[in-house]
Amino acid sequence: MFLAVARTGQILGASKRLGVNHATLSRRMTTLEERLKSRLLIRRTNGCELTAEGEVFLHAAERMETEMLRAQAGIGRLDSTIAGTVRIGAPDGFGVSFLAPRLGKLIKRHPELRIQLVPVPRSFSLSQREADIAITLERPEQGRLVSSKLTDYTLGLYASRGYLATNGDPLDVDGLKAHPRIGYVEDLIFTPSLNFSGVVMRSWDASFEISTAIGQTEAVRSGAGIGILHDYIARQYDELVRILPTVSIKRAYWTTYHESARDLVRVRTVADFLQELVSVERQTFL
Repeated sequence: MFLAVARTGQILGASKRLGVNHATLSRRMTTLEERLKSRLLIRRTNGCELTAEGEVFLHAAERMETEMLRAQAGIGRLDSTIAGTVRIGAPDGFGVSFLAPRLGKLIKRHPELRIQLVPVPRSFSLSQREADIAITLERPEQGRLVSSKLTDYTLGLYASRGYLATNGDPLDVDGLKAHPRIGYVEDLIFTPSLNFSGVVMRSWDASFEISTAIGQTEAVRSGAGIGILHDYIARQYDELVRILPTVSIKRAYWTTYHESARDLVRVRTVADFLQELVSVERQTFL
């Protein structure tokens, strides 16, 4: 119960996740604090925050959770039915353009499984259970995490046919300076892997900054300028033209989940399905 409160940041949200009464959960947290003789939560009208003691207890509780899952697996009491909720956090481009149209196959395969897809341009805290599985742009180097590479993918320079008909093609990278450029909002770039523009030219100096890959794609489609787009997304639109084809950027996607979820059948099933999807459509990304 404490883990649910810590991960949602709300007693109300945790009670809904656990399927218990809000008042009952609140009393249980009070009892826990009394037995530990420590204040674990700062309760506010809009949620809860962990105290310093609460942070210490969170790490201990996660270790307990991991050991319990291992014990269940060891004695054959693991959740053998593929049911329950699995939340996937993903970059917006991959989540919207690739996963959203394909995850329905997984639901048909396992009707008792509930998938939550959160395709937003930010990182996810697996230790705080913001997601059960995160699609990351880099392999995490810290934390008790299980990671495996999904696929490499490429990006290139694109403009719309209408834009090029009016403004002409740049002959080289230096020629891009004469064109309006579309890029990320720099102070919202949450990982160095998103610094695509720095690979192309020292100062991209975008005139139109958008914090999502899908938004950038739509801006380029509208003729607002030249952008660095994911090839597997841009190829879906006939009006987009790849320019300066020798300029190519390579990146990778990884699946990552907390090691405490290693023995959860529903999480492993979804992680395996993601690998299966990408394996079948590998050429889409390259």
